[in-house]
Amino acid sequence: MLFRIGEKEYSGQSALDIIQALQLDMLHGQLMNPRDFLRWSLSQLSDLIPLRELDVSDNLSNETLALHYLYLSDEYGVGQLSDLPSKD
Repeated sequence: MLFRIGEKEYSGQSALDIIQALQLDMLHGQLMNPRDFLRWSLSQLSDLIPLRELDVSDNLSNETLALHYLYLSDEYGVGQLSDLPSKD
């Protein structure tokens, strides 16, 4: 899986791997719970993404939330998601 923001590329085996790499880069190495990072990062995008899409539900796994974040970022032009694993 590959996610690109501008000239920067992030790759990983899972969406959560990419989110963790984004977190290290965006917060200059500061560690944060993945769910808290997604809340923070989505709040930064509130002017681009409709509010109904910004909910970080406690009912979803961190991996599902991370993938949702990457899909939203791709859909709204924040980043570009590619090389998704196939579901055989």
